[in-house]
Amino acid sequence: MSFPRCALLWARLPAGRRAGHRAAVCSVLRARVEPVPGALGRVCAVASASSSSSASGGSKAPNTSLFVPLTVKPQGPSADGDVGAELTRPLDKNEVKKILDKFYKRKEIQKLGADYGLDARLFHQAFISFRNYIMQSHSLDVDIHIILNDICFSAAHVDDLFPFFLRHAKQIFPVLDCKDDLRKISDLRIPPNWYPEARAIQRKIIFHSGPTNSGKTYHAIQKYLSAKSGVYCGPLKLLAHEIFEKSNAAGVPCDLVTGEERVTVEPDGKQAAHVACTVEMCSVTTPYEVAVIDEIQMIRDPARGWAWTRALLGLCAEEVHLCGESAAIDLVTELMYTTGEEVEVRNYERLTPISVLDHALESLDNLRPGDCIVCFSKNDIYSVSRQIEIRGLESAVIYGSLPPGTKLAQAKKFNDPDDPCKILVATDAIGMGLNLSIRRIIFYSLIKPTINEKGEKEIEPITTSQALQIAGRAGRFSSKYKEGEVTTMNREDLSLLKEILNRPVDPIKAAGLHPTAEQIEMFAYHLPDTTLSNLIDIFVDFSQVDGQYFVCNMDDFKFSAELIQHIPLSLRVRYVFCTAPINKKQPFVCSSLLQFARQYSRNEPLTFSWLRRYIKWPLLPPKNIKDLMDLEAVHDVLDLYLWLSYRFIDMFPDASLIRDLQKELDGIIQDGVHNITKLIKISEAQKLLNLESLSAENQSRLSGTVKGQARRMRGTKTLGSKAAETPSPSVGEKSLASRLVQQGLLTADMLKQLEKEWLTQQTEHGKDKTEHGTHSKGTRRKKKEPDSD
Repeated sequence: MSFPRCALLWARLPAGRRAGHRAAVCSVLRARVEPVPGALGRVCAVASASSSSSASGGSKAPNTSLFVPLTVKPQGPSADGDVGAELTRPLDKNEVKKILDKFYKRKEIQKLGADYGLDARLFHQAFISFRNYIMQSHSLDVDIHIILNDICFSAAHVDDLFPFFLRHAKQIFPVLDCKDDLRKISDLRIPPNWYPEARAIQRKIIFHSGPTNSGKTYHAIQKYLSAKSGVYCGPLKLLAHEIFEKSNAAGVPCDLVTGEERVTVEPDGKQAAHVACTVEMCSVTTPYEVAVIDEIQMIRDPARGWAWTRALLGLCAEEVHLCGESAAIDLVTELMYTTGEEVEVRNYERLTPISVLDHALESLDNLRPGDCIVCFSKNDIYSVSRQIEIRGLESAVIYGSLPPGTKLAQAKKFNDPDDPCKILVATDAIGMGLNLSIRRIIFYSLIKPTINEKGEKEIEPITTSQALQIAGRAGRFSSKYKEGEVTTMNREDLSLLKEILNRPVDPIKAAGLHPTAEQIEMFAYHLPDTTLSNLIDIFVDFSQVDGQYFVCNMDDFKFSAELIQHIPLSLRVRYVFCTAPINKKQPFVCSSLLQFARQYSRNEPLTFSWLRRYIKWPLLPPKNIKDLMDLEAVHDVLDLYLWLSYRFIDMFPDASLIRDLQKELDGIIQDGVHNITKLIKISEAQKLLNLESLSAENQSRLSGTVKGQARRMRGTKTLGSKAAETPSPSVGEKSLASRLVQQGLLTADMLKQLEKEWLTQQTEHGKDKTEHGTHSKGTRRKKKEPDSD
């Protein structure tokens, strides 16, 4: 029979029979909880061994600020009564509080807690919870009740509370009890071992290195088409579609696999020997003769780099062809050295010449057919398109949030020699995935919002790699322009562009990694009450990686996890919902993810008719820019549905109907973009769009850390002081503040501060005049301070 059960039965005995056994039972209970000096001595010995073991392991100390305390509710009245009180006496809460305060202040206890992983912060939180538990419980466990009673009568030492305190601390911080297991789970130091199928074969790695328009991808694709089986892994749906179409046009049956779409070409639905896919969707268990991984330099991408690492290490192909920048050669060679595979490098030169002009465009009046103006914000796209339309010219528009079909339609319009549209206005979305007949690239600005490895937003000049990627779109081999030209809109930016393009591309130092669903599930097994977002934080903190790798930024994942945290879902389902690609800047898309998860949790299928009602179909053509942006958000919601439909077929059953609906919506958006200058004009008339302040507003929304601003200021220092003094003819209609913000010499926050200081000075000046006037009249009236906002 268990000891607690014996104690409870004994507690029910009549008082006369219990009295004779009280001393014996109390001595047994005291022995059970190990009073001083044995308890503290033994605990100290264990803690010392634990800390020395941890030190020898060389693992970093965890970031305890990520440990979120769980709630341990005080015990209510027990059905068996307060056994501890019957065995000893009821506790005096005032005395107990004094004991607990004395326990908290003892340096020896604090040091002992630190040996068990309780730093000052955790120790304080654990003690507050422990004290509340003791003070608010109606009845305590027998062992702790007796220890507290003995301490009150000086029969035990206050240090004897430590085992109970530690037990409570591990209840509210369960990570303390399984740190070693968590470190093993999050050990990411040997990624090649995650792919036993690939390690079972000796692969031939061929790196096709060269700039844009050098034919490197062409040679890799030729090898892919001539193979018995193959897989193409691209960074964009557009590129996967292009290879899918080229392959089937060449008589090589090829399937298409993207996050939102599956297309099989065989009539019986059987998988073809060739597949074109987005890099995240490639299979690492299917054997192929040839694999092509495009844009391998994206292995360094802070958010998506893990997908290229997984493809590079895990594809089961006899030959793996990599296409990308030379900056990735050293890293790929080092990674393949760990797998015992050698890398053959094939270098390519650009097929057509490209030159940087010695003069800037300076005015949109100087535009010529085949020009492409590259902007780094949608607001600049609107502004430039409007100015071109005022000059009687027609332009095509391409930016990242447009549906793929609309991008292709705009590219076709620009490339068509019979179409009057000869100018392209685009973001850096043209850097890959589209075949464009561009003669001259014109950088409208060199300042671009970026997100660093820590997930922080920064606004700084574009990198050499980005500049080369965009500039290389001019004068492509397959276009009618056999020579490319590059320049800037503003004269002040031209010297900086030349400097950027002449810099050597920094070699890539590390490849991205990402925790798998299985690893997160094992983490959750040890921390069952921890939220998914907090699990990710703890995983990343505990993770150990070699110097050749880094853990990718997971802010988007955590955003989705926090968004749907309150919805009851299994961990695996929750993980899948959080990996769904969404634009968190689009409120309607975010609310749709939430609604989809809620419907799923209720086991209510999301049918075609339900989704039509949800998006309020049919939708009208856009009447202004806001309507167009709303339609783009709806298109993203349909993408989200399709993405989830391939993970939860039963709950998202109408994928084919939704795809037809999406094609219809794509047509509506295409019409809107075709008439974008009209929409801009209407938006201006309705005061929905203020092109005068768009640049400043955009910079304000995307401004990053102070560190990023300082970098940008250093990066634009080479422009010289003329940038702030000489207005550019092309932006003569803009205010000085807008030009300074665009050139990176002033941030929106600085502008607000200057405005506030100016208003303050004007107010004080006016106040002085008022007070001077009232003094002369012999009155002293106090002027009301203006609202600081």
